[in-house]
Amino acid sequence: MFDSYLALRDTRMTSRNGTVDFSSWGDGVSRWRRVADDLRSRIAEGDISEIVPPETVLAARYGVNRHTVRRAIASLSDEGILKAERGKGTFVHRRPRRVLYPIGARTRFSENMVRQSLEPAGRIVRSALVPADDAISARLKCAVGAPLHRLDRLSVADRVPMSRSTSWFSAERFPDIIEAYAETGSITEALRRSGLSDYRRAETRITAERVSADDAELLSCAPDAIILISRAVDVDPEGQPIQFVCTRFLADRVELMFG
Repeated sequence: MFDSYLALRDTRMTSRNGTVDFSSWGDGVSRWRRVADDLRSRIAEGDISEIVPPETVLAARYGVNRHTVRRAIASLSDEGILKAERGKGTFVHRRPRRVLYPIGARTRFSENMVRQSLEPAGRIVRSALVPADDAISARLKCAVGAPLHRLDRLSVADRVPMSRSTSWFSAERFPDIIEAYAETGSITEALRRSGLSDYRRAETRITAERVSADDAELLSCAPDAIILISRAVDVDPEGQPIQFVCTRFLADRVELMFG
C-alpha cells in the first residue's frame, strides 16, 4: 500500500537496503526536524497527497525511532500541514486558498472579505492610551508626547484568523474610537461614528519576517510562520493623517495585491 511512498525521488541519501542514510544528521533534535522537512517537501511535491504512511513504515524508511517520527508529524500538524483523524490515520490537510487582499487608496478589511463571500469580524486584543513617540508623531504629524489611542486587534474571515493589527489614533480627535470599534468590529464604522465618513490610504510599506510568539498564538499558526507586515498611514479628505497602522498578515493565508 505504501510502496509509492518508499520510492523516494532523491536517491542521493538512500542506501542499498532502501532506508535513508541519516548518519550525518547529528543529534536527535536535528533528526526529527529533518524528517519533518523531508515530509514537508514530499507533500509539496505531491509524493504524499492523502494519507501519511504509519509511524513504523516512516521509522524504517528514515532509519530513526518512532518517537522521532511522532515528533516530526506533531510539528507538521502544528503547522497545519497534517491532520490526525482518530481511528483513521494522519492525512495531508487541505488548506483553503489564500485570500486576496487588495491594497489601494481605500483599503478596507471588511469590504475586501465581503467581496470574496467571506464573513469578516474583528475583536480587540488590547487597548491603551499612550504618548506619541518620535516615529509615530512623524507619521501622524502630531507633537511628541501627544496622547494617542493604541488599538491592538485581531481580524478574522469565516472564523479563520487573517491578521493582527496595531493602530494609533489621536485621542483628542477620536476620543471614543476604542468604544466604537468594540461595538462595531470595524475601523471604518468606528471612524464614521467619530465623525469621519471617508478616508484613504496615503502610504503603504511592506516587509516580511518570521512571526513573533505572541502573534503566532493569536493567529493560530506555526511558531516559524512567515508574516507580511504592512505599515500604512491613512488620511482624511484634507490630507491630515488619522491613523498609523501596522498589520501582520499570515503569508500562507493572505495574498496582498496592489493596484
